[in-house]
Amino acid sequence: MKRPSLLGAAWLVLKKDWQIEWRTRARLTAIIFFSLATLLLFSFAMGPDIVTLRAHAPGYLWLGLLFASVLSLGESFRVEAENQALTGLVLTPVEPRAIFIGKVLGNASLLFVLSLVLLPVAVALYDVDLGRDPLSLVLVLFLGCVGISAPGTVYSAISANARARDVMLPLLLFPVLVPLLLAAVSATKFTLQPDPQEQLGSWLKLLTAFDLIYLSVGFLLFPKVAEED
Repeated sequence: MKRPSLLGAAWLVLKKDWQIEWRTRARLTAIIFFSLATLLLFSFAMGPDIVTLRAHAPGYLWLGLLFASVLSLGESFRVEAENQALTGLVLTPVEPRAIFIGKVLGNASLLFVLSLVLLPVAVALYDVDLGRDPLSLVLVLFLGCVGISAPGTVYSAISANARARDVMLPLLLFPVLVPLLLAAVSATKFTLQPDPQEQLGSWLKLLTAFDLIYLSVGFLLFPKVAEED
């Protein structure tokens, strides 16, 4: 049997996850309603002060995405965790790093779709202006979703077979994502609000650097994680 290329195998893993998600759409539906409820709670907690809501909207948006990502990432290896399917996937003629790439792309695409769904909700709740720099905003959302998904995929694989995986995943993931989230929130702020000192470019570079670091470390470590599972 011919061994598929790294990108070819990653595409097969991504296609499998997309097909499973499209058949049920349970994970996407759950994280959409959960993140909507999170944004609503932030809005009710802050009260009718529209100036404060608008100023803190980037932070609320990324907190909603972060909390929803725990649900999404926790389910990303659910199918593989059943009946030791991850071990079987590793034993196939597929490079383990291809599994990592495919899973990261699948998780990132799901979070990115969620972020686009939340944008009009943020407009309605927080009165933000999406027309100031929409292309940069989409780029920030994409980079942030990739940055969450890269370490999240590794930790999801680690906690897939743990008894307390729902508790272990956020405990492992949240401390690692703190610098990424700070960069994502700051970059998002300067796409929604005036940027007189032109700081957006610096935050985008920092966000890209975090993505590259997380992807590189996950790419190197995932084969060991898959073998242990």
